[in-house]
Amino acid sequence: MHLIIAEKHIAAKRIASILAQDKLKQVRVSGVDTYEYGTGEDRKVFIGLSGHIVKLDFPKAYNNWQKVEAKELIDAQVITASTQVKIVSALKKLGKEATKATIATDYDREGELIGVEAVNILKSVNPDVEFDRVHYSAITPKEIHDTFENPTRIDFSLADAGHSRQVIDLVWGASLTRYISLAAGRLGNMFLSVGRVQSPTLALIVEREKERDAFVARKYWELSASLQTENGEVFLAEHRTSRFWEKEAVDSALSALKETAVVSSITTSTKTDKQPTPFNTTEFISAASTMGYTASSAMNIAESLYMNGFISYPRTDNTVYPETIDLRAQIEIFTKGPFKEYAEKLLAMKELVPTRGKKETTDHPPIYPASLAKKTELNEQEWKLYELIVRRFFATFAEPAEWETIKARFDITGEEFKANGARLVKPGWRWYYPYNAPEDRLLPALAEGDELAVLSKDVAEKETQPPGRYGQGRLIKLMEELGLGTKATRHEIISKLYSRAYIHGNPLQPTKTAFAVVESLERFAPTISKPDMTSKLEEDMDRIAEGNIPEDEVLKESREMLFSVFRDLEENRDNISESLRAGLREDKIIGVCPECGSKLMVMRSKKGGRFIGCEGYPECNFSLPLPRGGKVIVTDKTCEQHGLYYITIINSGKRPWNLGCPQCNFIEWKKIQEEEKKNNNGKIKPKKITDITGIGKVTAEKLTEAGVSDVKDLVDVNPLELAKTTNIPVKKIRSWQDAVA
Repeated sequence: MHLIIAEKHIAAKRIASILAQDKLKQVRVSGVDTYEYGTGEDRKVFIGLSGHIVKLDFPKAYNNWQKVEAKELIDAQVITASTQVKIVSALKKLGKEATKATIATDYDREGELIGVEAVNILKSVNPDVEFDRVHYSAITPKEIHDTFENPTRIDFSLADAGHSRQVIDLVWGASLTRYISLAAGRLGNMFLSVGRVQSPTLALIVEREKERDAFVARKYWELSASLQTENGEVFLAEHRTSRFWEKEAVDSALSALKETAVVSSITTSTKTDKQPTPFNTTEFISAASTMGYTASSAMNIAESLYMNGFISYPRTDNTVYPETIDLRAQIEIFTKGPFKEYAEKLLAMKELVPTRGKKETTDHPPIYPASLAKKTELNEQEWKLYELIVRRFFATFAEPAEWETIKARFDITGEEFKANGARLVKPGWRWYYPYNAPEDRLLPALAEGDELAVLSKDVAEKETQPPGRYGQGRLIKLMEELGLGTKATRHEIISKLYSRAYIHGNPLQPTKTAFAVVESLERFAPTISKPDMTSKLEEDMDRIAEGNIPEDEVLKESREMLFSVFRDLEENRDNISESLRAGLREDKIIGVCPECGSKLMVMRSKKGGRFIGCEGYPECNFSLPLPRGGKVIVTDKTCEQHGLYYITIINSGKRPWNLGCPQCNFIEWKKIQEEEKKNNNGKIKPKKITDITGIGKVTAEKLTEAGVSDVKDLVDVNPLELAKTTNIPVKKIRSWQDAVA
């Protein structure tokens, strides 16, 4: 039996359907769906993993944060534990009867490591099984047939590079997170995450925010004039001095202006607008971010498009199409469907010569459309990104765009004004790829010596603006430039910063917690917050992948680096603790108590609930409620009425809830409650079953198991039948029903 192992179930199913010579059968093995065809020695079985089916961890003895010091984790044994018991069981069962196994996971470090993890499991039950490897960049019939006809060998060096990253990230993340969290007194779900790539990335965001905070706005003035031609066409001209830094200077220029402007010069030229280069991962995320996609959502959608055979592998650094791709044939795919007009125009060209970016690699091509998708096959978000990729692909073959530019200069009583115009005269590649295209700026027909009427003069007072916050696309580009993370992990790092409540919003804004952590690291252990160390380790992992250095050597170097970091930490233990606790306290402050003037802060009750309370307690009892779940993010925006900071609630896997001013929110909630009482004879109907007195978490779970998951279910259920199922007294069930009736 020949066993073929793909990285995910959907990939296994698609590859099996492409290769199937006979009718494909779906067979369940140890609770896992597999696909097979053929009989006897020709039988082929396809199974999909779920990414990594094992994980690295420390032995259980190291899990006690109070008994095991963080530094001990650096040299601790790293063990492997199964994360997908059913898949491992299925692999072992199939491995016993397999004579050959083909690893068909994604071709990158992670994919190679996932494949080797499967190899080790198979070898544990069948040491004699033979292995080979197939590489593909698109799950299309041609590419899959070609790669299975030309298998290669497993690249254990590439897998070692992936494994070294796992070990290094585990050891650095676990030891530093434990140390910093204990120093800050933040344990349980409130722990402070620190990581080899995560922390330098967060430092970039905090540094930009500091630049914004330190920025001192400077006033300036702009002077413009509205001009009219003899034909009645009106346009705006600006003074040659773009910014007047002194009010007296702009007033002097304004007072000199009369009612007539003379065209002093006209310069017309043509500007070539070069075609874009092919998409690699970073450029794709950057383009998707301008359309409103987060880095994480863009990559998740791209992964889905790839798995379904619509685009090539989306994790790539390459910006040069390899010669192995028949580019003309790839364009011909689109001579049917919504892109027909564009494809036919490209195919009519004498020669198809694509642009080339600066980065050329040999593992995967740039991202390109692998097959024609129908709009009905994709949801709206998927179609938008698929169309983006198709149009970018077309644009790399198109001609340059050309703009006609006009620079006009005017004399108004000795003061020089200017107006610039631009007109797209040859669309070229912009016809195929219309995203973020600059608009035409048209000027009327003008000639030197023309006299124009000055309809109005305007002085605008403005201020210089601080540097902008990083958007996700820009941050990923910067991470790439600094060697932070990889094409496959950068978007995940940003997602982790969100989930840890270190950042919020887009563009990215750091929380006070982020400030506290980064400032403490920069003062007392700067190595962690700088990109140099992690960039060096990234280079070493590349050398492992190339077979130029053994994995053990890099792991040893990594541990030595970490020991040096801990020397700094331990020398400054008290300072770090004091710095962190002081900074984290700032992140809890909501504003000033309206009743006593003390600070209002996020607090916890004795029962573990949280609320906004007054620091003046018990003398002052002022308080405001907070939602039960989610992390509270205190923003820098304040309520004009109450002077309190707006807050945002972050729940994993959900959109952030911008709650706003907690006092405004509470007042509005009370209004709704009062209105509901009026409409329900002084009663407030519970919205959820857990809002009903007497129904806690355990009882709610018992009711859910019986099919009662919301208030409507509770109203409709037969109390006698529910009592039999749950052993809850009928009287109690009827009282709950009365409460929501």
